[in-house]
Amino acid sequence: MLIRKLFKFENAHIVRNCSTRRCSENIHGHSYKVEVIIESNYLDNGQMVYDFGLTKLYIKDIIDSFDHAITLWSSDSKEYIDAMKRYSNRWITLPVSPSAEQFSRIFFLIIEKILHLSTLQNGEREVSLNSIIVHETETGYAQCFHKDAHSQLMGAIKLEDIEFSPQVQKEWSNSDIWKEILNNTPLKMPKSV
Repeated sequence: MLIRKLFKFENAHIVRNCSTRRCSENIHGHSYKVEVIIESNYLDNGQMVYDFGLTKLYIKDIIDSFDHAITLWSSDSKEYIDAMKRYSNRWITLPVSPSAEQFSRIFFLIIEKILHLSTLQNGEREVSLNSIIVHETETGYAQCFHKDAHSQLMGAIKLEDIEFSPQVQKEWSNSDIWKEILNNTPLKMPKSV
């Protein structure tokens, strides 16, 4: 069975080297929608695949990190990156260009890891991430599956190459969540949210 949770955020970026000059040469923003699609062949003690309330913890924190922030590509010019960091307290640096396709891969890898590290407590079994859909506009989206997120052909993504600004980290419900994810620390999930 599949379940879907929708998240929204506003974000600015430049997508270098794309065909459209407006996108590749100008900072611009989108009202993103992110669909997290989770699956299992089992239901927990509450007769659910995965309680939607649990997504309000670490998954929401990570996706919300991108809200009213600028997303930077670490391979962009140092001058541009430094200027953006100087004038914005909310920024994220990615090892890939912040296209919808790469956003979907980044979110897949992070949320997959969150689910893997979560200590579930209500009889959940074999809960996994089916896919991530990132809507960049009302008419365009990218959907990422496991094979896409882990594809060497699309470029390897290492989570340790993602950097969240100090301001973003301060706003997390658990300010150490990123360190815990990178260090493979089991994430405690409360029985009741």
